[in-house]
Amino acid sequence: MTIVLALLSLIGALAAFTAVETRRIEARYPPTGELVTVDGRKIHMLDRPADGEERGAVLLVHGASGNAADMCLALADRLAAEGFRVLSVDRPGHGWSDRFGGGDGATPAVQASALRRAAETLGVARAVVAVHSLGGLTGLAMALDHTDFVRALVLISPVSHPWPGGVAWYYTVGAHRWLGPAFRQLVTLPAGRLRMRSAVAGVFAPNAAPRDFIEATRLPLVLRPLHFRANCEDVAHAEAAVAALSPRYGAIRAPTEVVTGDSDGVVYAHIHSVGSARDIPGARLTTLSGVGHSPHYVAPERVVAIIVEAERRAAERETEAA
Repeated sequence: MTIVLALLSLIGALAAFTAVETRRIEARYPPTGELVTVDGRKIHMLDRPADGEERGAVLLVHGASGNAADMCLALADRLAAEGFRVLSVDRPGHGWSDRFGGGDGATPAVQASALRRAAETLGVARAVVAVHSLGGLTGLAMALDHTDFVRALVLISPVSHPWPGGVAWYYTVGAHRWLGPAFRQLVTLPAGRLRMRSAVAGVFAPNAAPRDFIEATRLPLVLRPLHFRANCEDVAHAEAAVAALSPRYGAIRAPTEVVTGDSDGVVYAHIHSVGSARDIPGARLTTLSGVGHSPHYVAPERVVAIIVEAERRAAERETEAA
């Protein structure tokens, strides 16, 4: 009986900790951009105007465990200085964006459609789409299904093709129909708090993470139960997503640039980046020496130059077509 009472007390304490910490995190990191309504649901977008005359728009899409601040912090000001209007988004279910599509919310096609419509609500009818890591699936779906929106595609350390080994166990548990709720309510926040710094270091390795990365990118938002559920579902669904999408890459017509580090310890560059450059017609691959999974932080000027080159290729093609 004593053990049962102790266990119930522990469960109650962990549940209370999660509830209190969730409210504290949301108070510390409130929405800072536009909450755009699409089909009665919200998409959170950071909208950075161009410095001077606008040459076009860039849509930045983050990867797993992140939010709009990740890509925005690294690239938005630099791209604005090049004359781009920059939209950086919380993918559906992440940050302050609502989940779309019910049981299909992890599907890249559902996320691509929601983000395209949100961008159009803000007056952006066409954009260069630059995506990182797991966000690569959303960008690839957009390039396949929304050809009139995607001027050019820039894949930064993307997830794109089937790979061996599956995903980390906690994503599977966090997305599980029956085990997931207890895991997210009792384990995610305390364990995530303890592991966050080491996890960030692992993502950036062999490079050093920016000292203020966790705070500046509002990373604790991902530990909230609903956000973590969406994150786990996206990762757990990724294997099915690449199996469905990868045979179609030959149909992509947008000028495509792929940039990766040769020391990426998170995503297999020889499978995903090399495979994307191989399978997408006209795609060009840039491999950065000594760079891990976050080229947009380690070599932001190089990544911006690649985005500018993608836009130049798109403009050249548009001129020829006209």
